[in-house]
Amino acid sequence: MGSSLDLVRSILAEWERADFHSVSWAHPEIEYTVVGGPEPGTWNGIAEMNASVRAFMSAWEDYGIQGQEYRDLDDERVLVLVRLSGRGKASGLEIEETQADGAEVWHVRDGKVIRLVLYWHRDQALADLGLAE
Repeated sequence: MGSSLDLVRSILAEWERADFHSVSWAHPEIEYTVVGGPEPGTWNGIAEMNASVRAFMSAWEDYGIQGQEYRDLDDERVLVLVRLSGRGKASGLEIEETQADGAEVWHVRDGKVIRLVLYWHRDQALADLGLAE
């Protein structure tokens, strides 16, 4: 069970250094979903996920993500509470001025991420998971 948590921690460690290049952790048929934010949607497979991430990243300056809390939900799912930062290139909007506390739900099977759900709003993630505080 700890191995899923370790995998997710290692991916977030790269992301915290703004290194988004590796996708070795992703299953070829990964389902990538963004809930809320400027471009919600679902993408299937590594190529679609990469295209979505690139389009998203190109809209921000100094985009950053920081894992704050990691929680095993079950044998397959890991919840990460994250803090987002950055500035919109077009709008000049600082993410911190909005609701910068997000969450991610990582579904890991056989050492690969088969599904990744990114939530812009932590409250919605916790509600969807039945963990609302």
